[in-house]
Amino acid sequence: MTTAMQEGAGKNQTVLGFCLTAGLWMTVGALAGLVAAIELIAPDLLGNIAWLVFGRIRPIHVNLVLFGFVTPGLLATAFYYVPRLLGTRLYSEKLGLLTVILWNIFLIAAVVTLAAGFTQGREYAELIWPLDILVAVLFALVFYNLIMTVKQRQEPLLYVSVWYVCAGIFLTALTYCLGNVIWRPDSGALTGLPDAILLWFYGHNIFGLLLTPLSIGAVYYVIPRVCRSPLYSHTLSLLGFWSLLVVYTHIGTHHLLQVPVPTWLKVIATVDSVGMVIPVMVVLINIWYTAKGKLGEIHGDTGAKFIFTGTIMYFFVSIQGSMMSLPQVQRVTHFNNWVVGHAHIGVLGFAGMVALGGLYYVLPRAAGKPFYSSFLVDFHYWMTLIGVTGFGVVLTIAGLIQGNAWLNGETVYRVLPQVHIYYILRASLGLMIFSGALAGFYNIIKTLLYNPGEQNAHDA
Repeated sequence: MTTAMQEGAGKNQTVLGFCLTAGLWMTVGALAGLVAAIELIAPDLLGNIAWLVFGRIRPIHVNLVLFGFVTPGLLATAFYYVPRLLGTRLYSEKLGLLTVILWNIFLIAAVVTLAAGFTQGREYAELIWPLDILVAVLFALVFYNLIMTVKQRQEPLLYVSVWYVCAGIFLTALTYCLGNVIWRPDSGALTGLPDAILLWFYGHNIFGLLLTPLSIGAVYYVIPRVCRSPLYSHTLSLLGFWSLLVVYTHIGTHHLLQVPVPTWLKVIATVDSVGMVIPVMVVLINIWYTAKGKLGEIHGDTGAKFIFTGTIMYFFVSIQGSMMSLPQVQRVTHFNNWVVGHAHIGVLGFAGMVALGGLYYVLPRAAGKPFYSSFLVDFHYWMTLIGVTGFGVVLTIAGLIQGNAWLNGETVYRVLPQVHIYYILRASLGLMIFSGALAGFYNIIKTLLYNPGEQNAHDA
């Protein structure tokens, strides 16, 4: 690592800026989630303060985790590896820093507006129109910086990670504008079923065309580097890329199987949801075969440990998602805590773990010095792993209790006492995740500030 660290922080301001952004908003987002989980146990605990009620805290939590933690963490990784894979410098560090500053202004505005009750009231599309425009501008700035870096490259071949990150940013900019209906500033929505169809086209693609490509790009860079092995199959990497774009983009309607959308659209969504096993297993086979016999190297590297764990979570969440798209399964699993558990495994277990792994891989290399405390990195890893695994188990059980009770005609309020204990466990696990996030953010700050020549006792 020492050779990589000699690169210095002078040309990595964008990377470090996004690392700091991800660390800060990871902590704030986790705190918002913890407050929301506590309110499910004791709804009146906070005295019904308007800006702290569940209906406002929950979208704050979702948007901060999505746009404040995971996306900046993955962008920090991308801004590190894209120039290195292309044999050139980032096109513009000044533009990158401007993007970081505007990104944080956007996140502050998102928290303030959502807490004040200004919302479009649509899943993953709650933000008001001016912020939608700002998001589109931010993605345009990121894409321009990356594509201009590609244009001035010295390396003629484009490694698959570059494909994933550039495609992910470009396609997300388009789907975000569509999903937030930016041509209707007054409402940010269509009317009736067309709005539901368009919303879930966007709602699933914010994961499939943003978090997944950026995560896979990070995986394809870090794992071969740490294992000191070439990627198992370049052909498989291309198959995984194109099959993801072809298959994933159509599956959003599986959220609407209970509503009168066209049957042909439901069939396409269900078939493609099951077909997601192709791009998922292609990626995992490629990565796992690259890492075959090299698990010791992965365990010994701070970032790779997070990322490899994320690939395992990717397997579980994808198999679960394919199963949940089946109508007979969805009769039990939809509209309850099963879906919440699935979302946490996907966003925090897969994309979140990969984002943390990428952040922990690039931060010491970009800063030119080791971590302030490797103990805090391990603490963050285990708190996150135990927390998200517990979420998956606890919320799956709660969801099955709810789904089977409702399927048999039970009313909602009579099921609440049965799931109350699981809400307590959920909040307890959330406290672990928040503790890990807090330790991680402290470690990032100290790493950026401390002089390794003065302190050598923190890695004991």
